[in-house]
Amino acid sequence: MSKVKEQALNYHRYPCPGKIETVATKPTSSPEDLSLAYSPGVAYPCLEIKERPSDAYLYTNKANLVAVISNGTAVLGLGNIGAAAAKPVMEGKALLFKIFAGLDCYDIEIDETDSDRFVHAVRAMSHTFGGINLEDIKAPECFEIERRLKEECDIPVMHDDQHGTAIVSGAALLNALEIQGKRIEDIRLVVNGAGAAAISCTRLYMNLGVRKENIIMCDSKGVISESRTDLNGQKRMFATSRPVTTLAEALCGADVFLGLSVADVVTADMLASMNDRPIVFALANPNPEIAYELAMATRDDIIFATGRSDYPNQINNVLGFPYIFRAALDCRASEINEEMKVAAAHAIASLAKLPVPASLCKAYGVGSLTFGRDYILPKPFDKRLLCTVAPAIARAAVESGVAREPISDYDAYVDHLATLIEDNDAYIVELLDRDAEFRIGNK
Repeated sequence: MSKVKEQALNYHRYPCPGKIETVATKPTSSPEDLSLAYSPGVAYPCLEIKERPSDAYLYTNKANLVAVISNGTAVLGLGNIGAAAAKPVMEGKALLFKIFAGLDCYDIEIDETDSDRFVHAVRAMSHTFGGINLEDIKAPECFEIERRLKEECDIPVMHDDQHGTAIVSGAALLNALEIQGKRIEDIRLVVNGAGAAAISCTRLYMNLGVRKENIIMCDSKGVISESRTDLNGQKRMFATSRPVTTLAEALCGADVFLGLSVADVVTADMLASMNDRPIVFALANPNPEIAYELAMATRDDIIFATGRSDYPNQINNVLGFPYIFRAALDCRASEINEEMKVAAAHAIASLAKLPVPASLCKAYGVGSLTFGRDYILPKPFDKRLLCTVAPAIARAAVESGVAREPISDYDAYVDHLATLIEDNDAYIVELLDRDAEFRIGNK
């Protein structure tokens, strides 16, 4: 057994199995406490909620509770491993909600691959939660599952594999374009991969200003073109009329490459054929579409990002989803809409331009972090994310008309957000050290 495997298994097993637990939030030390917590006192909030269902937000944990729900059919880097095997990943996601946004979270693994039955199961339990984060559900089923649950549930529902990646990579794109001196409406974009994340990213990029006629998307068969007859509805909307058939042809003269596919499909020659000052987001996991070292050796004018923590510019969904759900629950949004996603992307992008606290640099083991080619996104442990991103999303929810309880005082809201997470600098350093050990062990 490798050292890293042994460390990971011990981490998940000891001192108790798993990564999360339930903690009481009310006194339970006396018979009177228990009579209020359960019978007979619990009857009173039950009857209030029966009369006014929205009172569940007043008397239960619904206002601060998210569900992470998966069937394990598309677990990142592992594929279709099934519901039971996906549980450690979902527990991990629940942990991230808590430590980054102060949100409680239950992980739920549903052993069901039929979309109708999956939707029925999730809808039936939806009254328990303030929001639902769908996770690691394969395409194309994930599109229909999310669409139906958004229509049939009265709480915000988001498939993070689609929209979290879109939001964070969208923020990276905004900053990379600024550094490279390019206008978003002028760029030529090539997307390799046509799954859930790729399609959602491309849609959001269009909402940020990329023109549809400047996009070429490829799948495993080549360029998605109007001449092809094997396209589903999701792919068909990105079919191009350009006379190109291969990824190599598509990349010639392109400004931006977004990869959500497989390792090593981009060669040095393909990268060299791109336009001046190219932007490359090679997000295949665990190994990118072109190796970092090869990309850097091929172009000295490139901005390069991956999904890995051991290279600069990690595109990590944790920069988005905790704050999206924090804001959605706090203003009791009926949904997470495009306006909220765009606001999140802009807010994340804006934070990367601010001076980085010395304490954060120290936690990451660097002398400084400055907005530029190797720092286009905030670091995940930047505590300012909560107080920057969540208010921007809440404002967008209000302005777009989906906030049922609009934030009335944003200064007070920011002050409240600042109290949600305890000062955990020592814990941050511990997590970073553990991550470094994991990466070293994997090399």
